[in-house]
Amino acid sequence: MDNSLPTVETADPAEARPLAPSRRAVVLGVGGAGLAVALTACTGYNSGGGTAGVDPADPPGQDPPAGGTEPTQAAEPTEEATAAGDGGGDAPAANAFAKTADIPEGSGKIFESDQIVITQPSAGQFKAFTAVCTHQGCTVGSISNGTINCPCHGSKFKITDGSVAGGPAKGPLREIPLTVSGDSITLA
Repeated sequence: MDNSLPTVETADPAEARPLAPSRRAVVLGVGGAGLAVALTACTGYNSGGGTAGVDPADPPGQDPPAGGTEPTQAAEPTEEATAAGDGGGDAPAANAFAKTADIPEGSGKIFESDQIVITQPSAGQFKAFTAVCTHQGCTVGSISNGTINCPCHGSKFKITDGSVAGGPAKGPLREIPLTVSGDSITLA
């Protein structure tokens, strides 16, 4: 008997039958493959396919240590942010990160490429935070109703101090010192 599948050994070789996977084995195999695909799809949320700005030494799902390091690209504004500082104000245009008029009162603006969020909780009061969610390192995506919102898992942070307003994140967004001079905002 020449079968391509292994056979079940029996006392009578004439009764040998091909060994086929059980229904349970097939269901578990398909389910495991689906889980692997889902987990692979969840490994990176940024357009670059990774979790930019997250220290690989920090395990996902844990709050970063207090006083952690700032992403290197956040220290230097993009050309867009530098151009926003041109004209008016006491600060030199080369050091300006944004103009005060670009930050709506009671809301804010996300500088995604610099991973910075600047908010204006009340008239003339400006705050800057990292745009990297403390839950799993996604870049926050919107600001509404007094919160900075992460699109990945729904974490929300208060625009006044970066503290957690809801969601799975347990730690606040790290505040970044800034200076306002005239109509220019610079990172300290």
